[in-house]
Amino acid sequence: MTNFRSMTEHSPTSIAFTAPHSAATEAGTKILQQGGTAIEAMVAAAATIAVVYPHMNGLGGDGFWLISEPGKKPIAIDASGVAANGATTEFYQGHDAIPSRGGKAALTMAGAVSGWDKALQISHAWSSNNSKDNLPEDSLSLSALLSDAISHARGGIEVTQSLEDASKKTHSDLSDLLGFETFLNQGNVLKKGTILGLSKLGDTLEALSQRGLQDFYHGEIAASLAADLEHAGSPIQLEDFAQYSAQIVTPLEVRTQAGTLYNLPAPTQGIASLIILALYDQLRSQVETDVDSVHLLIEATKQAFIARNQYVTDSSRLDIDLSSLLSEESLDAMLKQISNEAAQPWPHVAKQGDTIWMGACDDQGRMVSYIQSLYWEFGSGIVSPSTGIVWNNRGSSFTLEEGSLQQLAPKLKPFHTLNPAFAELSDGRRMSYGTMGGEGQPQTQAALFSRYVYHSKSLSQAISEGRWLLGRTWGDQSHNLKLESDIANEMGDALKARGHDLVTVPACNELMGHAGAVVCHADGATSAATDPRSDGRADASRCE
Repeated sequence: MTNFRSMTEHSPTSIAFTAPHSAATEAGTKILQQGGTAIEAMVAAAATIAVVYPHMNGLGGDGFWLISEPGKKPIAIDASGVAANGATTEFYQGHDAIPSRGGKAALTMAGAVSGWDKALQISHAWSSNNSKDNLPEDSLSLSALLSDAISHARGGIEVTQSLEDASKKTHSDLSDLLGFETFLNQGNVLKKGTILGLSKLGDTLEALSQRGLQDFYHGEIAASLAADLEHAGSPIQLEDFAQYSAQIVTPLEVRTQAGTLYNLPAPTQGIASLIILALYDQLRSQVETDVDSVHLLIEATKQAFIARNQYVTDSSRLDIDLSSLLSEESLDAMLKQISNEAAQPWPHVAKQGDTIWMGACDDQGRMVSYIQSLYWEFGSGIVSPSTGIVWNNRGSSFTLEEGSLQQLAPKLKPFHTLNPAFAELSDGRRMSYGTMGGEGQPQTQAALFSRYVYHSKSLSQAISEGRWLLGRTWGDQSHNLKLESDIANEMGDALKARGHDLVTVPACNELMGHAGAVVCHADGATSAATDPRSDGRADASRCE
């Protein structure tokens, strides 16, 4: 490959990208091959996957970034939306709960596009801190970054099995909602292998490429979206667009024997992901068999979820520093609740959600761990007729219950299952990893990380091997322990003997999420893997 920027003495000589849809990986890798930064590649892939996986994510949803430069502390971007000024308990008078679908479910601002914009500002600073122009000469244009997404939208996307399944599942609930005919085949469910045109979304992406991403919040697109949402019965108004901006935040971190692990702060469940691995780091001395490993990870998950459910809320409502849950004293107290012989009774309240996760490493060793989501499949189900954008239903995770940590209030953020992960390992490896899957995200992160780091399995093996899920994930309501059949055949009876209430689901099940990882090794080589449960692809290439 050619056209790579000059290397620094610390930079690796490889690039890598992984995403749960091959078209997104292709878009991201192409930008990296043109000398683009990991951030530029991620924006290109984020726009593309918003088109080709429209049931999982989109411009009308949220995003969270973890960005790492070699030798520097990672930084994070919270691009999640706040509740509209008009999203009050009075607005939902007569409702026992916030609707999960329809206009009243579309109550939080979409933050993803603002997150792209905020991340690109960081990328531009990498390219030239002293540039007099808004866009440094060696930065790629927005038109270049969005070109693949525009092409896919206008040319039509091939319906995947995942999209067909989502269409079947949501047809009865969403088919009559504003604009949803976009995702129907003459009123019927979508079929795998057919072509779905999204020309209106392509036009919107083209407008953003020409007028800039801020048009989503301050321009014609904002005005169109606000009018469509109001027509659908949403409390979101034009002023909500103008008042929104993604924010740079400080990641949570925990030091383990393996290295330092990073994740997102409130309102995400990033703290749960860190607690699980911090506990397992102490418990792994008890691991003699694969059954021990899975059992102890499940028990660590229970402790993490109990703490998460007790404390995590909008950052303005926190009554503790979440980092205190990662203190030696706090972790020791949790460890005392874990037995290698018996499972703790369950369930506790489960959190729902789905999303996409993607990872990147550029030729300078800069890495990104990124998540983008609509919450449930197709979000609120409201599709803006004038823009083709599907709006999220993340606000339905608020409650109308007086005094709850998740009580609805304007300008606050609901709880988020989204949490991209990053690790700096003691041996010099740096690892960007994550998954979709609601309640399953911290669990799959723990399975992936522990297999790869502690038990020395290959990256692809760590992701593809049979997985488990405690509680509820996207598209599911039960709270028990689910095991894929391959791992159930291996250890199901042994886990039952320790007291786990489990059921078996088919192997390689999309219920377990779409995981992925990118690793930058100390010598500059990269490796990447994606999940066989998705339609994804992973690329890792050495530059020449």
